[in-house]
Amino acid sequence: MDITPLIPADRQVIDAYGPGRFRVSNVVYETPIIVFPDRTIPWTVGGFAGLQPDDFAALIAEQPSLEIVLLGTGPTMQLFTSTLRRAVKERGLGGIDAMDTGAACRTYNVLLAEGRRVAAALLPA
Repeated sequence: MDITPLIPADRQVIDAYGPGRFRVSNVVYETPIIVFPDRTIPWTVGGFAGLQPDDFAALIAEQPSLEIVLLGTGPTMQLFTSTLRRAVKERGLGGIDAMDTGAACRTYNVLLAEGRRVAAALLPA
């Protein structure tokens, strides 16, 4: 599924996603990833159920701070527990929106095209 809007060439665009893989700025990833406007990094997590506050360290450390983080939870939307949300917020990361991974990919590209400080933490669909 191609989801590429018009975005400046120096930005990390999520070109496509599918079962177990992503294509970001023409690079294929077959692991969970975090996509920032200027880079994509592997995200070493076991899955949604095992997420811990430390798993968000790269997002918390981002400077300038992110406006919003999109959490792609896999093929279906899953609830981000209030305990985990609170722990991550206490460490300095507010605005996390959980949604299925396809929606997170599409939303990331739209917000990036608007020039927003956005990142997407994505588990494969």
